[in-house]
Amino acid sequence: MQLDSIAIDRIIEMAWEDRTTFEAIQFQFGLKEQDVIDLMRKEMKLKSFKMWRARVQGRKTKHDKLRVFEKGRFKCSRQRTITNNSISKR
Repeated sequence: MQLDSIAIDRIIEMAWEDRTTFEAIQFQFGLKEQDVIDLMRKEMKLKSFKMWRARVQGRKTKHDKLRVFEKGRFKCSRQRTITNNSISKR
């Protein structure tokens, strides 16, 4: 699968996010966890890759099956609602 630079940037961003699961990345881009790890190793500096690996290894929020909450995510009551890619006012 060929990925353009925009897709690669988005995958890296999603991989760094604590609450974005590897399953979500696979659903959106078709990359399994090992493929994401390989991509991160290839695209990042060695020190950054090691920092990322240490961060995500064993993290419960990076795998659907290890999450303790059923569905959804925490949302602050002061967070603005996003509708059709435009932020609505309170």
